[in-house]
Amino acid sequence: MTPVKRLDAVRERTEDLERASLSTWATLASGSKGRDRYEDADRLRTAFQVDRDRVLHARAFRRLKDKTQVVLSLDGGHDRVRLIHTLEVAEVARTIARALRLNEDLVEAIALGHDLGHTPFADAGEDALSVFAEGPFRHNEQSLRVVERLEAGGRGLNLTWEVRDGILNHSPGMPEPATPEGQVVRRADAIASTTHILDDAVRAGLVVPQDLPLDIVGVLGATHEQRVTTLVTDVVATSLDQPEVTMSAPVVEAHRRLEGFLTARVHQRADANAERDRAVHTLRCLAVFYLENPRELPGEHRRGGPLETRVLDFIAGMTDGEALRTFAALFLPGGAGAREPQAGRRRA
Repeated sequence: MTPVKRLDAVRERTEDLERASLSTWATLASGSKGRDRYEDADRLRTAFQVDRDRVLHARAFRRLKDKTQVVLSLDGGHDRVRLIHTLEVAEVARTIARALRLNEDLVEAIALGHDLGHTPFADAGEDALSVFAEGPFRHNEQSLRVVERLEAGGRGLNLTWEVRDGILNHSPGMPEPATPEGQVVRRADAIASTTHILDDAVRAGLVVPQDLPLDIVGVLGATHEQRVTTLVTDVVATSLDQPEVTMSAPVVEAHRRLEGFLTARVHQRADANAERDRAVHTLRCLAVFYLENPRELPGEHRRGGPLETRVLDFIAGMTDGEALRTFAALFLPGGAGAREPQAGRRRA
């Protein structure tokens, strides 16, 4: 056996282990629908392992560390940012996938990539940019665009079909992902979002545990750990040996009520709305400026496609800090003018 063949056997053994150990419903790497552009198989890693690593090393992934998850400056900088949320989604999703004997590599690739297209300032950024788009600006669609078109100097990451399907369809309102692994990530995203927003709100003093309605506590639990455990365990118990990944009806209803509670007590509070308005104003001012001054866009965004799309790609890719610094440079007294943000972006 030649050295090359011995290396190929490493991946093949992993694919054999998947076939022997995973559930009937699991998605096998060897059965992937493939990539848009043909590539020779990696000698050591399965197709989904390759995708996970490509997402992890993407520039857009690194930028998640300075993008707000939900509420701006909730408790002096210790609230969860988008990168922490992404890692927590991946952790919850891996736990569910392992219990259901699904493909953990596929789950992790989807989970790490699901929010790559998120704007600065959380959901406020989507609202801000929607007025410049043909339809609502959706972060899941932008995440798909990031991995297909924007990363790697415009070549995209050439991910497998299964990963791209999971990224696109992780959001509510979209069709269910085609793979059970994608469905795991969709459930894990919902679990992580609600439980961790509540955890941040309690630590910030916006909510005290006694505020939670008893019908929510009675089903999900009284502590953060209990709520995460209840939700994850329910997904596993409901989905074990089933072709789809779901929650039981009582837990779905309790989770829905928790989301409503958080909307009223956290998202819609007066100071959050004021901060949200400022964030929307900041991004819309930036969009108008670059639409009127396209030569001020960084070189990678000066060509290729309609101007509106290039401006949205640029602003959506900014971190919170970059958006604030660019706004200050362009519009506040003493700002460095239109060219300073480009230099700052290159340094980031």
